[in-house]
Amino acid sequence: QVRLVESGGGLVQAGGSLRLSCAASASSFSMTSVGWYRRPPGKQRELVAVISSSGSTNYADFAKGRFTISRDNAQKMVHLQMSSLKPEDTGVYYCYLKYNFLAFEYWGQGTQVTVSS
Repeated sequence: QVRLVESGGGLVQAGGSLRLSCAASASSFSMTSVGWYRRPPGKQRELVAVISSSGSTNYADFAKGRFTISRDNAQKMVHLQMSSLKPEDTGVYYCYLKYNFLAFEYWGQGTQVTVSS
């Protein structure tokens, strides 16, 4: 079974930084794409960043230049380093995992990020 557990969420002032982590209990972790989505209050869930099995990354426009996604295959973890945070970054952040040749996506429980102005 696949389990994803996020950590690192919390309250931070605008301009500050936060590092989210996701621990994956999953076989063949290196053969996955992993990433982060977020749901701001009252808004639709949106992609934040994704990193493929080859290490290729894609970022939402709002994240580019401020957020960095990385993965550690030995530890089976994915991280999201967030800097220059803005109040509009507030929301619930979710870790996800998808195997390269399987369409089904696995999701973590989500972690709350709140950025105060």
